Amino acid sequence: MTDNSKAIAIIDSSNDPKQLRRFIENARRMKAPDVREAAFRRLVEILPEEEPGSVEHDFWRSIHALEQVRSEEEGKTVRLSRTRQKIARVGVMQTLRDFATSKTPAKGFEMLLERNMPELTGEAVVLRHKDLFDTDVVAAAHTRLVSAGVDVDQLPAR
Repeated sequence: MTDNSKAIAIIDSSNDPKQLRRFIENARRMKAPDVREAAFRRLVEILPEEEPGSVEHDFWRSIHALEQVRSEEEGKTVRLSRTRQKIARVGVMQTLRDFATSKTPAKGFEMLLERNMPELTGEAVVLRHKDLFDTDVVAAAHTRLVSAGVDVDQLPAR
């Protein structure tokens, strides 16, 4: 096992999406999952233009994470165009309400859980910002995560 602490220190201070994407690609090629994970998470953190800690920032972290995962899997840039159209039509808050209260989870919910990123689901965003949502929406988000086996008490707070 190699010590990747220098690479991770560079990643932690980077604000350059291109550099972070290069780290992700190189880490995958060199089989350095800790470096890939650090670069991925940093990339998702810096891409949103909204104020860090806001519901909008958290929401866009989720969207960017899903787009990055899909882009890596498909080998080309992928955008969640239907989701982005919905956001343009009804806004972030209504999109999050719909994610949480839909009869079945969105495909992105499953994709993020499969990759051990439950904190990036729309439902987790609702729980982190529960003061902005009606109790039925918060309860639906909580139920969906618990039903999927997520320990909601271990999700990071704002």
